[in-house]
Amino acid sequence: MKKIVFATNNVHKLQELRQMLGDRYEILGLADIGCHEEIPETADFIEENAQMKARYVKEKYGYDCFSDDTGLEIDALGGEPGVHSARYAGPGHNSEANIDKVLLKLDGVTERTARFRTAIALLQGDEMHMFEGQVEGIILTERHGTGGFGYDSIFQPIEGDGSTFAQMSPQEKNRISHRGRAVARLVEFLNSQ
Repeated sequence: MKKIVFATNNVHKLQELRQMLGDRYEILGLADIGCHEEIPETADFIEENAQMKARYVKEKYGYDCFSDDTGLEIDALGGEPGVHSARYAGPGHNSEANIDKVLLKLDGVTERTARFRTAIALLQGDEMHMFEGQVEGIILTERHGTGGFGYDSIFQPIEGDGSTFAQMSPQEKNRISHRGRAVARLVEFLNSQ
């Protein structure tokens, strides 16, 4: 069984990928390889951040690796928060502060179209492969729902029944989400090898 690292400490993401790939690959998380340091994410684009993390693991630990990065792009804000989505309101990954900042910047704005984009970089040997998923939607004027994470409570995808990502079950969200689409493309590629 081939070993491959998913550059994450998120147990739920690891479990999801392990189920999707079955027994063809042994999916290791960062903790499994003893990587406890903060991997730099200093690029200007989500694709570059994903590649940066995959290369870091390959160079420091020697494993083939895949890594993801996600950004929320709001048209009225010129694509912000984009690559800075996790730290939009400052360091520390504070989702509530990030949402507050978006809602404040969009106060009085009627054009609220946006999209979530996920990029996954897979580094196998010396070859880098990229997979992307995106979902279009709108930014609501207030939070709806308590599930999910990040900006889920203010993002209403165009596809679906009018619910925010935070109001959907994980299965409903994964079926149409940016991340779910990118992961499906990665899984299809890995299963074709």
